[in-house]
Amino acid sequence: MTFANTFAQGSDAYAAARPLYPQDLLDWIASACRNHDAAWDCATGNGQAAVALARIFQRVEATDVSAAQVAEAFAAPNVRYSAQPAESTAFADRSFDLITVAQALHWFDYELFWPEVRRVARPGALFCAWGYAWFRGDPDVENKLLGPVAKLVEPYWAAQNRILWNSYRDADTLCPFDRLEAPELRIVVDWSVDRIIAYVRTWSAYKRAAADGLETQLEATLAEARRRLDPDTSHQLWVPLAIRAGYVE
Repeated sequence: MTFANTFAQGSDAYAAARPLYPQDLLDWIASACRNHDAAWDCATGNGQAAVALARIFQRVEATDVSAAQVAEAFAAPNVRYSAQPAESTAFADRSFDLITVAQALHWFDYELFWPEVRRVARPGALFCAWGYAWFRGDPDVENKLLGPVAKLVEPYWAAQNRILWNSYRDADTLCPFDRLEAPELRIVVDWSVDRIIAYVRTWSAYKRAAADGLETQLEATLAEARRRLDPDTSHQLWVPLAIRAGYVE
């Protein structure tokens, strides 16, 4: 299963199930960015970041390798979506004041991506990538839902996921821009059991495991978790954001 196919499957469910990024992140990006004319949201997925950036920038170009994801993305009048790979776009040289990558930097071919960033960035443009890995918080949810599913799908995580799990620290040797210190931020959610289950089903490893014949076992595990957890109770979970930012000089 390719990267594009992994996230193309159930793209509408992905858009509905993923958490929102904190406003503090967008505020920090706005303050760190020197100009607010044009932004490129690369690997936009459901367009969540692109639509948020549209409130700050005059125009936003949002791309994704998956045409299905782009088709389901959130709309905004100053956001233009297109299906393009991160490493090779049709944008003109020196087009953008900001380049963002939300929850996707670990999937790229860095030898091709960084030259593309340099090509389309205006002098002094801000590059900012962020992502999140494992939600924590409610012990019941961890022990009865997240933990059992994570154990089943563990062999199906791609090697690239470990770059994210290491908070993009591996990218220090790959990203050519000096690190810009970013604030310590986290995503906090209050979700029902059904909402958590919907999120778990968007994991790339869950999709691979299901495609490899484990779907019945996975769904039985989720059903058991739903039986053991009160479906009418909200559960608070949180996850730190890994942020990698720098100016393209």
